[in-house]
Amino acid sequence: MKFETLAGRIRKYRSYYIFLVPAVVYVAIFDYAPMYGIQIAFKDYKAALGFSGSPWVGFKHIVDFYNGYYFWRLIRNTLIISVYSLLAGFPIPILLAIMLNQLNGKVKGFIQTVFYAPHFISLVVLVGIMYTMFSPSIGVVNTILEAMGHERVYFMAEPSLFRHFYVWSGVWQQMGWSAIIYLAALSGVDPELHEAAKIDGASLWQRIIYIELPTIQPTIIILLILRIGGLASVGYEKVYLLQNSLNIDVSEVISTYVYKRGIINNNFSFSAAVGLFNNVVNVIMLALANSLSRKVNETSLF
Repeated sequence: MKFETLAGRIRKYRSYYIFLVPAVVYVAIFDYAPMYGIQIAFKDYKAALGFSGSPWVGFKHIVDFYNGYYFWRLIRNTLIISVYSLLAGFPIPILLAIMLNQLNGKVKGFIQTVFYAPHFISLVVLVGIMYTMFSPSIGVVNTILEAMGHERVYFMAEPSLFRHFYVWSGVWQQMGWSAIIYLAALSGVDPELHEAAKIDGASLWQRIIYIELPTIQPTIIILLILRIGGLASVGYEKVYLLQNSLNIDVSEVISTYVYKRGIINNNFSFSAAVGLFNNVVNVIMLALANSLSRKVNETSLF
């Protein structure tokens, strides 16, 4: 009976299932099929021997990573950048969406375009702009400082500034794009609620607090859970581009270390093992955040 019911539902909604086929095929090919290669995390992989011929070594690579000289530095740098990015970058798109929601007409469209545009800038271009702006020789920032009587500073080589450059450049680039989902949620607010609140004498601030924020609260919680699930991961691209020998102590994170030792040095088993370790930590954090959210306000991913 259950099979017949399922078959009947598939026939009834076959057009929707057809639309799902490309996504399912994509996920199957690019997400699930490559998982066959996870086994090299537990092997001493040699390309000449292949997946099946390489000898098993168990948790050797994960133990080597844990016992490595740089382990705690990598963990500290990764978590500091991740938490800093979360604290600085998560609330701003919410505030931006609420602000944009108060605007109307062409002004709103123009401001949205201005904030969305940075998202489409390549990371290589973004970092190039930063190096040019803060260059000790031709940078506009140092030119202004010199005109004010200060000495020129090599900002990009200052270890104390690396995290600020990384985080706030990311906030500037992504806040407009991240605000889109909140704007979509705010569009579902019944206009009659605002009209009734105005009649009752509610101020703009009160309408934001008691109408708009409760409306987007489930969206905020879901996105926060997803962000917490990625705290142990920092993409290597921008870190690697901003990295130099002077700020290496604060800029070396797990992803860049794995790239250098695992990919460049052809130690694929090590890179796979550390990547697997990283993902397991992320899944644990995601599950804990989801469980806590479900207990506190009954909103969760699963």
